[in-house]
Amino acid sequence: MTDTTTTLITATGESVGKTAITLAFARLATAGDQDVGYMKPKGTRLQSNVGKTLDQDPMLAREMLGLDAEMHQMEPVVYSPTFAEGVIRGTEDTGALRDRIATSFETLADGRDHVFVEGGEWRTGGVVELTDPDVAELLDARVILVAEYESPKDLDAVLAAADAFGDRLAGVVFNKVADAAYDSLGQDGIPFLKSRGVAVFGALPREKELAGVTVSALADELGADALTEGSTDVFVERFLVGAMGGDEALRYFRRARDTVVITGGDRADVQTAALGASGVKCLLLTGGHRPSGAVLGRAAEADTAVLAVNTNTATAIDRVESLIQGGRTSDARTVDRMAKLLDAHVDVDAVI
Repeated sequence: MTDTTTTLITATGESVGKTAITLAFARLATAGDQDVGYMKPKGTRLQSNVGKTLDQDPMLAREMLGLDAEMHQMEPVVYSPTFAEGVIRGTEDTGALRDRIATSFETLADGRDHVFVEGGEWRTGGVVELTDPDVAELLDARVILVAEYESPKDLDAVLAAADAFGDRLAGVVFNKVADAAYDSLGQDGIPFLKSRGVAVFGALPREKELAGVTVSALADELGADALTEGSTDVFVERFLVGAMGGDEALRYFRRARDTVVITGGDRADVQTAALGASGVKCLLLTGGHRPSGAVLGRAAEADTAVLAVNTNTATAIDRVESLIQGGRTSDARTVDRMAKLLDAHVDVDAVI
């Protein structure tokens, strides 16, 4: 146990690529002949599986890393809305939860060279005194912080996290850095952080394949009907909801980039406005309504896919949000691609 290295991967926010980075580091450590373990103390990406609420990330980790650990050990706390409600009502014992995590970790770490612990947004868990700084202290872990960077103001979040972790913070990995921000980060941001005592292991460029899902994958997951033959191999990274008037919608959509627009199938004005914006890559029409021939004709001219589902707009929004946020770490191919990026842009040896 004393020879086991424990690394907690945490993040400044949600959906910054933390899972892919954690699993990619674990794969790289395995390739370097380390016997690797994995744990996610607080399960947050929840789905129903054989009657239980489980986090998808430990399930993927167990498959990819060839682990035989039990799910209740890899994910000792299911951080669901029901759990959080129980905490604030006093039905959860903080001490018992900490003991559960520590006991599970002891089992998972036994005989391992390196255990990678996947955290979350670093402040999550405050209601039960299990934020990532608390977990790092509990497991005596060194910490890697994953952060995004678009402008210097994003360094506020990095410094706040660095202050919370203190000496346990080994360094920062920036992810999904756009071309326009890369020079600013390298020339100004990273030297500034180093001047404040925060090490930076590297910065990963933004890649569409790791930042969203294809239109075809979106259609498959939603069980949507394709109403046009528009491009379905393009990636969408975000969604917008069309619930306003046509003129307002046009101004709204013109700011879009790699976006799927969700709107009612009977909203021809919104559909037409969306098709006039180059950043809109797909229309998702709800309510089971079929659009007019004019809309479909314009979509065909613009080579924009039009998908239709029978669900209501609110349900479609929830499903699309989950798919776009979860699509980055859906399979081994994604993690392998992330491992190659880390190898090219990050001081991997310093991490593993």
